[in-house]
Amino acid sequence: MVAAKTDPANKHAMGLFLVERGMQGFERGRNLKKLGMKSQDTAELFFNNVRVPKENLLGDAKGGFFYLMNMLAQERLTNACGAVAGAEAALQATIDYVKERQAFGRPVAHFQNTRFKLAEMRTQIDVAQVFTDRCVMDHNQKKLSPEVAAEAKLFTTELLGKVVDEGVQLHGGWGYMWEYPICRMYANARIQRIFAGTSEIMKEIISRGMKL
Repeated sequence: MVAAKTDPANKHAMGLFLVERGMQGFERGRNLKKLGMKSQDTAELFFNNVRVPKENLLGDAKGGFFYLMNMLAQERLTNACGAVAGAEAALQATIDYVKERQAFGRPVAHFQNTRFKLAEMRTQIDVAQVFTDRCVMDHNQKKLSPEVAAEAKLFTTELLGKVVDEGVQLHGGWGYMWEYPICRMYANARIQRIFAGTSEIMKEIISRGMKL
């Protein structure tokens, strides 16, 4: 699906088109090498005077922007759910590791610093889970506002970044090795604060809702 401008004089005029492989003028370039999310291809796409049949237009030719905007709250809630799940997985991977890893003759989990770090993460993830669950219930009742959806994405994705970072730290040098799940989690988590609206955009949406 390609979103394309359909009226240069109207900044919101955008159409959604199904551009299919093999259409004249449409080419897929190389796969781009990314920090994380390596199981999902991200490739260059080239459009050179592509002609798209009218049956490949989705909805109104100028309504694409509003179709996309209409689903943004749901998309950001989906991001929040994924971020909470990712933080939980990172915490569990870290707990398993520090219970097994020995330092100075005892498991790393027995050091007060380790226990305090894990306790903080446990608390923050539980708070994020409760808030996200409330947002899901609001969404099911069609009451989830764009501002609250932005709050959910902002809080949970920032939390995910903190949890995977602490997880790498508690793994020590092994946390920097790709063979360990926490390393891959760290790489995959970074995009969460960028796609579906950056953390800065989320703050802008929230502040507008506060009439600032």
